This record gives sequence, structure tokens and C-alpha cells, in this order.
Amino acid sequence: MDAFFASVEQRDRPELRGQPVIVGSPPDRRGVVSAASYEARKFGVRSAMPSRTAGRLCPHGVFLRPRMDAYRDESRAVMALLAATGPHVQPVSVDEAYLDWSADHPGTDPEAALLQAVPRARALQTRIHRERGLTASIGIASNKLLAKLGSDFNKPNGLTLIPDRDRAAFLRPLPVRALHGVGAVTEQVLVAAGLRTIGDLQDHPGDLRALVGSWGPTLRQFAHGEDDRALEYGDDIKSISSENTFGTDTEDRPLLRACLREQAEEIAGKLARRSLVARTVQVKVRYSDFTTLTRQFSRDEPVTEAREIYRLACWLLARDKLVHRPLRLLGMGVSGLQEQKIRQLILPW
Repeated sequence: MDAFFASVEQRDRPELRGQPVIVGSPPDRRGVVSAASYEARKFGVRSAMPSRTAGRLCPHGVFLRPRMDAYRDESRAVMALLAATGPHVQPVSVDEAYLDWSADHPGTDPEAALLQAVPRARALQTRIHRERGLTASIGIASNKLLAKLGSDFNKPNGLTLIPDRDRAAFLRPLPVRALHGVGAVTEQVLVAAGLRTIGDLQDHPGDLRALVGSWGPTLRQFAHGEDDRALEYGDDIKSISSENTFGTDTEDRPLLRACLREQAEEIAGKLARRSLVARTVQVKVRYSDFTTLTRQFSRDEPVTEAREIYRLACWLLARDKLVHRPLRLLGMGVSGLQEQKIRQLILPW
């Protein structure tokens, strides 16, 4: 989806269309940008950017608080449209998914199958726009790596086909950071070695393991557009978390306890709605210098209730003396999730 959160706001509030909409904390408060409309992106505003920076770059931007419930509802509606086309669907996030159409073209030449997907993809874009009032960009390719890159290539409302015969040429001018799995640290290592573009990786004669360890062979495959990752159709979640960034650094115990109780209630509610239990509780703190620490505790007996999650979180904070100076952020989470077993009460006749 294109600038998903901001696009939903512009659709629901017509007076915002054509305006530089920035979803996130206001520029005079701590926080980050969750999404920016394309009008705001022209000023250099990007997601995850500090809101204060966004305010300096785009002083006339319209800052809006996120409406996560509205975005989740919209996501469900869009995912339903994807599922209605018949393919297997792997949701990746609230605004992105992979669709596997290969089973719909058994025995068809792969290149021909890609071409046949083009009108189908355009029809999907049209339906999303007609029924949801939003635009989506689609990449068509023979694997996940290329499809993802294609979807980002010509936004907004773009459709990019990457035939296998052209994949190496398509990748050559792109920066190494564009490849799946290349983060900021790996990018620095590669750039320091003179490998700035994917073309540089394609031409590199040495063993990439000397730079990125055991991931080297996979990185070389990605650089040539080769990716054998299968779609994952399960919707299992691995963890549930909640966190708060404070307007002013604080170590006020009543405030922190109230924050933890609210987070525990939120997490317990999500566990209940999904009929899940958790075996691990984690806490997270961030100090004013952005030092971030996490601690966790696992137990044999699973937890489901807010009061127990809260108790364990408080115990972790106290055990490791994490609140020894004011906190910028406080969060908690649960993992080791399992389906809740319903105990059946058997009464004698």
C-alpha cells in the first residue's frame, strides 16, 4: 500500500488531499514519524524520523496522531480483497503482502506466466482503488526478493514487471542497502570495502564471507536476483509487546507502575482475543542517552492474566535495578506463545 496511514487519513478527510500529511507525534513532542504522505516526502520526511526533524524539514506539515484501530480495520479489508483473488497470501505487515500466483499457471513457461500476471495485477489495483479509495504498488517477479524490490520501484500506484532475463540488469544500479537482509551495519562494511551498488557485489571476485561471514553465499545469490525463500502461509505470531515513550524522562515510581499496569492490560487482552498463553515476560527500558536494555524471565507455568504479567515485569525491573536513573522509554512484552488449553470439567452422574 502507498503511504498507507497517511493515505487513509487523506481519504477519510478530503480537506487533507494534496497536503503534506505526517502521521506521528507532533513536532514539539518526543516521538517519531509513523507515515508521511508523498507531499511530505518531497521535503525529505520519512517514516521512523524524529518528529522534531520532520517539523524542521516540513514546517507546514499537517501532523496527525495515529489511529491504529482504523488502520488495522483497513488492513483487514485490503487483505480480504487479496484473498478473494484466489492465490496464497503471506501478509508481511499491516500494509504489505506477497501473493503466489504460480499454482494458477501449471506447466506454463515462467516468462509467459509473469506476463499473464500483469493484467491481473492491474485489475487488483483497480479494485483496491474502487472499493477502498486507496492505491497500491505491485511488483511482479519469480521470487520474493525481486517482487519486493519491484513494488518499491515506481511508487505510488506503480506496477513493475521484472523478467528473469533482466533481473541482474535491474539490480545493478541499486544501492546494496536495497537487498533483503542488508541493514545499516552490513551496509557500512560493504561500502568500506568499495561495494556501494548491487552491481559491485555482482562483479566482486572475492569471497563475501570475508566481509559478512556465513551469510556471504546468500548475499551473492541475492545480488544476482536468486531467492529460493518460500511463502509462509501461517499467521502465527511470535510475541506481543507494548511500550511508551515519555514526554519527559522520568523515574517517578507511581507513574512507571501505572504505565506497566496499562501495558499489562493491553497485552493480556491481546492474549485473550487470540486464545494464547505466554511463557516468557520481557521488560525494556531506554535512558536519555538512548542506551536500551531488555531483560526477560521464562517459566514453566504460562501466564495469561494482566496482574501476573505486571508482577513479573516489576520483579524484572527490581531484580536488575533498571530504574536507577530517569527513563525515556518503558515497555514490556511476552513471547513463547502457545494456544490456550481449555480445561474440561467432568462431573459424575
